Amino acid sequence: MLKVALTGNVAAGKSSVLAFFERWGAATIDTDKLAREVVLPGSPALAALYLRFGSDLAQPDGTLDRAELRRRVMGDDEQRAVLNAIVHPDVERLLAARLTDAERRGAGIVVCDIPLLFEALDPAAWDVVVLVDAPEETRRRRLIELRGYTREEADDVIGAQLPSRLKREQSDIVIDNDGPQEALEARAAEAWAALQGAVRTRHAGPRR
Repeated sequence: MLKVALTGNVAAGKSSVLAFFERWGAATIDTDKLAREVVLPGSPALAALYLRFGSDLAQPDGTLDRAELRRRVMGDDEQRAVLNAIVHPDVERLLAARLTDAERRGAGIVVCDIPLLFEALDPAAWDVVVLVDAPEETRRRRLIELRGYTREEADDVIGAQLPSRLKREQSDIVIDNDGPQEALEARAAEAWAALQGAVRTRHAGPRR
């Protein structure tokens, strides 16, 4: 099984690329969904978050008010580090379990959407790292226009991640998303062909 880490800074277009890969046959894992799963009502991580950041973060249905939590850690690296220390270990354990499940099911390529790959995990643990990238101003505009962020919120989220130029240097494949959706799909298709080629090379084994 080829383990692929799909990453990129916020609003770069990872979700679109993940959807393309899934449509073309990849097994996919979205770690943002895992992060939501580990803080479901009754979970130890959610209890720890309420203890650290306030029980008023609980919404009427018992779920976490993620938007308010984001506001509370905005611009505060220490608070953000505490948040990550609570949530990330459980996400990593769940990710490992999902990867094991994919391998048992016989998946040839599993693609994991990991926004904070370079910030929180070890890129060397993956067979291939695919980076989706877009200019910072484009990503800022997407956050404001498509997600309703204020400029301050957008700047804080962007500033919390490593600059993409550092990630480009450490990635095996880079997909630039600075144009229309059709261009993104074409570039994603090229990346998918490269991943399929890597699988074929593995199956072929060493030449004698």
